[in-house]
Amino acid sequence: MESRAAVDDAALGREAWSVLDANWTGSATVPAPGLYPHQWNWDSTFVAMGLARWDTRRAGTELISLLAGQWGTGMVPHIVFHPVHAEGYFPGPSVWRSQNHPASPRAVCTSGLTQPPLHALALWWIWRHAADRDTAVALVRRLYPMLAAQHDYLATSRDLGGGGLAAIVHPWESGMDDSPAWDTALEALPPVRHPYHRREESSDRHPDSRHDRYMALVLGYRDSGYDPAYLRDEHPFAVEDPMFNGIWLASCQALAELAPVAGADAGPYREAVERIRAALLERLWDDGVFRARDLRGGRLSPVCTIGCFGPMLDQGMPGERVAELVRVLESARFMGAAGYPVPSCEIRAQQFDRSCYWRGPSWVNTNWLLRRAAAAHDLAGLVRLLGSGTLRLVRQAGFRECFDPFDGSGRGSRDFSWSAALTLDLLADTVER
Repeated sequence: MESRAAVDDAALGREAWSVLDANWTGSATVPAPGLYPHQWNWDSTFVAMGLARWDTRRAGTELISLLAGQWGTGMVPHIVFHPVHAEGYFPGPSVWRSQNHPASPRAVCTSGLTQPPLHALALWWIWRHAADRDTAVALVRRLYPMLAAQHDYLATSRDLGGGGLAAIVHPWESGMDDSPAWDTALEALPPVRHPYHRREESSDRHPDSRHDRYMALVLGYRDSGYDPAYLRDEHPFAVEDPMFNGIWLASCQALAELAPVAGADAGPYREAVERIRAALLERLWDDGVFRARDLRGGRLSPVCTIGCFGPMLDQGMPGERVAELVRVLESARFMGAAGYPVPSCEIRAQQFDRSCYWRGPSWVNTNWLLRRAAAAHDLAGLVRLLGSGTLRLVRQAGFRECFDPFDGSGRGSRDFSWSAALTLDLLADTVER
């Protein structure tokens, strides 16, 4: 007779598939119905990873659709717009004007920013878990050159500090839009005003999230013609984010492992892993964690956020550094004082706010990344804790965009795609409850 846990897991899995099917456009999965009507980079990549053990072809289609928006420079944009909803989200194509740039794709409109380069790790995850091996191999061979171009873009156009790390040039590029990690850099910008109306603006959004400055950054970069020289010499926001760079390093490791499948040389990516690891330790390590570096202000962020643990994704990170990171993660600053994993900002920080997006709530995607990082270092207890705690959140509150880290209540959008997809991945593992 089936156990109650197995029955509950089966029901949760069916609910997750229902969300993903409802949010499927035929070529990609939108993050949430109505509110986010386009294809978002980070969201779509997490969906592909969540589907990897279940549907090789659909997981691959998610990445193929996203990479159709890749620019000739190698940049993978953070939004690929669906024409039927072109101006249904602000800022839409009329603001970004990607079609005016000679390197942009002709078939679709996109934003002019990127997001964490998780794609090679997602491709490796699909290849590793694929039941349909032929489809997975064909997918690797098709996408590998595109991902190589993406990595070349980051190395040549985004090493704004000259130290071997990629810089984000807008908070949106982090995927963690309103994180307090960007506060210091944003506060240094000159005050500006721009009409800014987002349909998802709500009490969950931080009331002082400075979206006027967000738009000023967008318009300045756009009006430069998306010029990499402008980013290097004039753009006022440039931050080396440990999560972004930890993901970049892990994706370099993935490209090195996939190179034999693609008939490529793994050497450059092994070298990149060593270079990024050394730069992370030299430039971002401080007081037991990795901190975001504001290149314009020349200082590290004073607040510790979920992004500080991103470099744990590096399976070659020195053991003593991993141990220090885990001590902070399991302390009362994060998991030790929260009922559910993992607050997106340290609880003791003045900036912590349990109700405001990336300033406190727990997210399924970052929980999943930290679980993957724990597995890379054989931290079985932490793997179980992150997996069971995340499943407890979605069982209690559904597939919400994010969750209160103390009582587990859902916040933000309902029927959120990466929450559903990554739940499927967690259900594929045996998790102690």
